[in-house]
Amino acid sequence: MKVPFADLGALHREVREEVDALFAEIIDQSSFIGGPHVKKLEESFADYCGTRFAVACASGTAALKLALMAAGVGQGEEVITVSHTFVATIEAVISVGAHPVFVDIEKETYNISVERLAEFLEQECQVQPDGGLINKHSKRPVTAVLPVHLYGLSVDMEPVLALAERFRLKVVEDAAQAHGALYSMDGKERQAGTFGQAGAFSFYPGKNLGGMGDGGAVVTDDPERDRRMRCWRDHGQSEKYVYVSPRGWNMRLDALQGAVLNVKLPRLNDWNEGRRQAAGWYMERLQDDRIVLPVEPAGRKHVYHVFVVRVPDRLRVSEELSGREIQTGLHYPISLHLQEGYRYLGYKAGEFPEAEAAAESILSLPMFPHMTEEQVDYVCEALLEVLP
Repeated sequence: MKVPFADLGALHREVREEVDALFAEIIDQSSFIGGPHVKKLEESFADYCGTRFAVACASGTAALKLALMAAGVGQGEEVITVSHTFVATIEAVISVGAHPVFVDIEKETYNISVERLAEFLEQECQVQPDGGLINKHSKRPVTAVLPVHLYGLSVDMEPVLALAERFRLKVVEDAAQAHGALYSMDGKERQAGTFGQAGAFSFYPGKNLGGMGDGGAVVTDDPERDRRMRCWRDHGQSEKYVYVSPRGWNMRLDALQGAVLNVKLPRLNDWNEGRRQAAGWYMERLQDDRIVLPVEPAGRKHVYHVFVVRVPDRLRVSEELSGREIQTGLHYPISLHLQEGYRYLGYKAGEFPEAEAAAESILSLPMFPHMTEEQVDYVCEALLEVLP
């Protein structure tokens, strides 16, 4: 049996007829950039997330940049985040002229450790007379925290928000892998990405809500941030040939992607439940001391963008599974603070032990909404057989 890592074919067969009709409509109208399909997506996605606004853009990376800019993060400032994440998280920080600084992750969830975040703020930073925060070592202002809702699980946001309020930090959320993930606070469930000044989502094809190409969106409740992001994503113009900002880029979303996402969005909750069902089968069948399984803390709803386990001799296990036609993934095999391109940040091996341990041992098993119990059984049986 062949088991793909992510079966986009099954997903797209479900929506093919609707998408074909919309593509034909767009081709006939020759309206390829922005337009009614993108506007509808923005309104529908904002409604889904429970925010006032959603600004569609060209990619998840673009969404992160726009979100940071809209929150007021800028040149020479420091943004606290994690090194166990996709590189776009810190690419966006650097692109706005800021500096990423890292804290370690939680061992169980792979998300930012609130304990390490508090430790950094209390021990490595100093509150200035004006209330601002300075990194004692770099002497740069620390102005924001960028929590990453990794693998489909929300960060523990309540203590993050409490620390942000105490130290006057902006909160920008990287929700690229968390469409539909929920977090309960004050007795109410809320979508990941809706707690800070802005939340950035990716619509890369493999995401829980993915297009047929690149795409992204930022959600916010602030009308001024919404206005500025719409300007920046379209060459700094408020209307055609009226340029009101010297900061502007081509970050617009194609109409074709908007149309695809409009077809998929109403199915997102059902598709997330398909992922959760597959995750439940995995959890039942992989009760083995050699395997560390994902967790779903109380008050959170995991949407399993990927199903990550920790196993011994990860690379050999991956190769053995590949030989049995089971595709797996590695998210992420080298922590960002150890990557050649980011050596200039000054970090060394051993500084973030949980992030480094995760990078060395995690393995992503096949996960997609249409996964069958037979496929899960085959993966589990093979994994248990090849584990040392």
